Amino acid sequence: MSDQSVRKHVLYLLKGGSAHVDFETAVANLPENLRGAKIKDVPHTAWRLLEHLRICQWDILEFSRNPDHVSPEFPVGYWPETDAPPDADSWDTSVRAFRDDLQAMIDLVADPNTDLYAKIPHGDGQTIMREALLIADHNSYHLGQLVFLKRCLGAWQDR
Repeated sequence: MSDQSVRKHVLYLLKGGSAHVDFETAVANLPENLRGAKIKDVPHTAWRLLEHLRICQWDILEFSRNPDHVSPEFPVGYWPETDAPPDADSWDTSVRAFRDDLQAMIDLVADPNTDLYAKIPHGDGQTIMREALLIADHNSYHLGQLVFLKRCLGAWQDR
């Protein structure tokens, strides 16, 4: 398999291809009043999941490209403190930041000058390929949770 073919497959996965719902579909049409809604025995709200997705993706991206990056404290630094967005603009700001960071990882993987298999110099064996696959895997898991939550809240329309 050629390097270009591998990049194409990873990019497809990052964008939510195949069996995975994409980010845009998962976050679409969630009414503002349901973004912090709790469901009995479900530990996360839509806001908590969105922010967790954003924070983790940002952390993985920054680790991939910035040798001076310091990750948040685990696990508390990877989750928001509140069930609901603190104000009306926070949801949209988080969505935009997620999109921007996802596009940055897509651009990094798509760049033919990026060696997908070289060890990241400031890491302990990680590669851009591993980090891109980690983002795709982590995002698909939590986007699935978000879809489930939206179904429970009556806010999911089947495609």
